[in-house]
Amino acid sequence: MNRPTFLEGALVALAAALGASVLHTGLRLALWPGQALTLTTATLGLGYLLYLVSRSGERAGRVLLVLAWVPATGTALALVPGVWPQVLMQLGLVWVARVWCFHATPGAALLDLGLILSGAAAGLWAGVHSGSLFLALWCLFLIQALFAAIPARPGHRADRTTTPGAPPDPFDLACRAAEGALRRIEDHP
Repeated sequence: MNRPTFLEGALVALAAALGASVLHTGLRLALWPGQALTLTTATLGLGYLLYLVSRSGERAGRVLLVLAWVPATGTALALVPGVWPQVLMQLGLVWVARVWCFHATPGAALLDLGLILSGAAAGLWAGVHSGSLFLALWCLFLIQALFAAIPARPGHRADRTTTPGAPPDPFDLACRAAEGALRRIEDHP
């Protein structure tokens, strides 16, 4: 799969902000406002995690990332009630997922952490000044869309184009040629 682009990230930001606003409004009809915001945060974290995992070309650990979300979120909900521990937990899980699926170097991981913290600060600023959950989430996720600009793992599946008719990756061609040569050597001792 291709690595997500900024435009795709901006569309995800719009969808996440709209969806979370609607979900929060619906949950406020049945729950206390703090509980509704906490559950909205957890749901939004899971949705974004599933998006990242689905867009990643990484095969190993995808299911584990999603399964790890359940006890991590459940523990945060049970032991430390409130929205801020849940926000920090979800941002941490998003960072771990992006590092696992898209980044290989410590520098890329630190850049991604900086993006997450910058997005959280921008979202907090927008939420405090506007009082709008939609604008807070829009700012948070719009800055998260910039993670597409962080260089990916060299030779990583998410880097390669899989579009039919696209020029083949030179590394893949060389790898296949080497494997063919090894097979021919094994066949003719």
